[in-house]
Amino acid sequence: MSPLPPGREPRRDAAPAPSPPAAARPAGAAPAGRAAPAQPGSTRGQRLALMLGLLLALLFLIWLFSAILTPFVLAASIAYFLDPPTTRLTRLGMPRTLAAALLITGLGVVFLLCVLLLYPLLVQQVAILLQRLPAYVLGIGRSVREALGPLEARLGPEVVSDRLRELAVGQAGSILYFVGTALARVITGSVALFNVFTLVVVTPIVAFYLLRDWPRMIARAESWLPRRSAATLRQLGRDTDRVLSAWLRGQLICCAGLAVYYAVALSAAGLELGLTVGLLSGFLTFIPYVGSFTGLLLSTLLAMAQFDTWSQVGLVVGIFVAGQILEGYVIYPRLLGDRVELHAVWVIFALFAGGVAFGFLGVLLAVPMAAALGVVARYWLRRYLESPLYLDPPRAGR
Repeated sequence: MSPLPPGREPRRDAAPAPSPPAAARPAGAAPAGRAAPAQPGSTRGQRLALMLGLLLALLFLIWLFSAILTPFVLAASIAYFLDPPTTRLTRLGMPRTLAAALLITGLGVVFLLCVLLLYPLLVQQVAILLQRLPAYVLGIGRSVREALGPLEARLGPEVVSDRLRELAVGQAGSILYFVGTALARVITGSVALFNVFTLVVVTPIVAFYLLRDWPRMIARAESWLPRRSAATLRQLGRDTDRVLSAWLRGQLICCAGLAVYYAVALSAAGLELGLTVGLLSGFLTFIPYVGSFTGLLLSTLLAMAQFDTWSQVGLVVGIFVAGQILEGYVIYPRLLGDRVELHAVWVIFALFAGGVAFGFLGVLLAVPMAAALGVVARYWLRRYLESPLYLDPPRAGR
């Protein structure tokens, strides 16, 4: 073994530094020389369970408080409608509190004027309907017999018998009697249905506070979104807002325009209850096809009961045909185009399902929930069409 050069120390193997005892390490710390374990992320099952739990909790709360939620849902609807004009006034320099107060006050004044002007007229027409209901039933029976006379002469008494004639007359009279009494109960009992205190006090106050704080509530809700899915959820929210606002705007224009048109046209045609039937037909237009068919049937029965000639009945039917042409070829194509992405059948199902489940509250919530479900369904359809499950070609047979 050769001697080492001066100034050099012999090489010694470095012993590993002893690890600190377990008592000296912080609790939960990894031993020296070993990486700390990664924190487990949320799994797909956990996220799905959380979403289902929140949805079930929301439905349970709606069911539990359904008796008192109607004024709050009405207030939220008013705030949603008035948020765009309030935002425009805010951009012009007006404080949002003042803008919200002015719009809520203006809407309340318009509503009170409509009630004060229209409600006495509607009650008067309902009194006329109840007073003349027996004569209307007899008039419908006479018109039905006149209509079945030529049919009996053409088809013979074997097909159109006296029993069939009397059955048709009785059913037509029963329908008119039921509709007349139901309409009277709805209009004369509307004060009890909509509770004056709720409409006049609670709903405007809640609507004012919601409208004033609308941007802050939306920003706070966005801050609570999970960071991993925040962008997707924001896009789904914007799509839902676009579909819902387009449908509600279109239905508001249709209902208001057709209510005025039917009321004026039916009154000008000489129908005694033209104002009531016209307003009712216009407001029921928010139910696609069902509202128009109900108004047409009711107007035709009243015209058959009141008028002596079929030409006047045909005039009433022509008014409704013109209204449908106005709605289908002027209002929707010119004002909305293809922005309304809610199918009529889906809206009808949602309204009836919401009404059966939660009553009037369910009717108010039906269209927003239908719009949200439609947006989510289209999102998942796009995901499926872009996924390998759809794009992968079929495997060649062996």
